[in-house]
Amino acid sequence: MSGFLGEFLGTMVLIVFGVGCGAGISLRKSLAHGQSWLFVTLAWGMAVTFGVYVAAHFGTDGHLNPAVTLAFAAFGYFPWREVPGYLLGQFLGAFVGAALVILQYYPHFWQTKTEADGNTVGIFATGPAIKAPFFNFLSEVIATFMFIFTLLNLGDFSTGLKPFIVGLLIMVVGQTLGGTTGFALNPARDFAPRLAYAVLPVPNRGQVHWEYAWVPIAGPIIGGLLAAGLERML
Repeated sequence: MSGFLGEFLGTMVLIVFGVGCGAGISLRKSLAHGQSWLFVTLAWGMAVTFGVYVAAHFGTDGHLNPAVTLAFAAFGYFPWREVPGYLLGQFLGAFVGAALVILQYYPHFWQTKTEADGNTVGIFATGPAIKAPFFNFLSEVIATFMFIFTLLNLGDFSTGLKPFIVGLLIMVVGQTLGGTTGFALNPARDFAPRLAYAVLPVPNRGQVHWEYAWVPIAGPIIGGLLAAGLERML
């Protein structure tokens, strides 16, 4: 279980700030309601930055993402013995982070009565701008490939100003490639908050859209493996 605590706390921070942004811009009576895509990408970028800093402080590499952990392990950048603790920390941290956002915005969920008002799973998880499963999957593969390929060329990204650079990388991926599917890039970031929205007592809950959930799981994992494989070949 090495690495569990750091990945748990870092991913929790990532999701509180990232999903918190989603709640703030979507739910009625929120002072941030209706903010722009630039606002979203900046918030998610900084969410990753501070998540990496927290994880690193507690002694992990700050992956916060099963696609990163699995890709790094598959091609020798990370030891397999560390993988279970990292993955468990990431998924549980993401679930707890989503639960904290539900608690923070609970009165706003009550005020947001329907999906048309903004009470949707999109606060917690990603979805396609145009529903086209193959191209949605391909979008997540490409976006995650670009993210992890660049990440591999940053060296140790958990020290100094490197986490801030990772945050800028997330922001630019979101601004350039995220408009198709919401740039999940991360199975834990999508699945665990989606599950939290499904099972926790969220007032006026909308549809969870489990039929789409495979895309932000499979796409990032494949994209990460391709990126790490190419990096190893080069």
